[in-house]
Amino acid sequence: MGFGQLVIGPPGSGKTTYCNGIQHFFQLTGRPCAVVNLDPANHDPPYECAVSIEELITLEEAQREFNLGPNGAMVYCIEYVSKNLDWLKERVTPLVAEGKYVLFDLPGQVELFTSHDAVKQIIRELTAPKATDMDLRLCNVHLADGHLRADPPKYIPALMFPLQSVLHLETPHANVRSTGDPMGQ
Repeated sequence: MGFGQLVIGPPGSGKTTYCNGIQHFFQLTGRPCAVVNLDPANHDPPYECAVSIEELITLEEAQREFNLGPNGAMVYCIEYVSKNLDWLKERVTPLVAEGKYVLFDLPGQVELFTSHDAVKQIIRELTAPKATDMDLRLCNVHLADGHLRADPPKYIPALMFPLQSVLHLETPHANVRSTGDPMGQ
């Protein structure tokens, strides 16, 4: 049985930094960990990347081939992964078999985990007990900027996005306040 996290949140909330920090912590404690980069806009992550979406498709390819902007190309790339799940399973299954804790670094497009079905389909396929040999258990870690607490009109939506992602993705969920906090708490 394997375990892991889907690291989600809006752009700039610290998803890649979080993955880098967790991987480093696991290395220091002697626990095996692998990071899967599913963010096609994250070309050179600071962590050791076990699997990268760029092995399958790049953001630039999607933009050029389909004349898409960055957001449309991002959605296309995640949809492409969901249509090529065998590619992802072939790469993640050995990581789980080796006992590695798997972190999935996802893009910051909020619609991907609040209303779009591609990420939901990826989760279902990776965690379906009979569909894979992995027996992978995942939870969402939703990062949100801590400074939003000081601005109520921004804080309310920051609370609603995690709620919407919990309901949409149907997985265990943890909210994590990231980045600086001007309130000093």
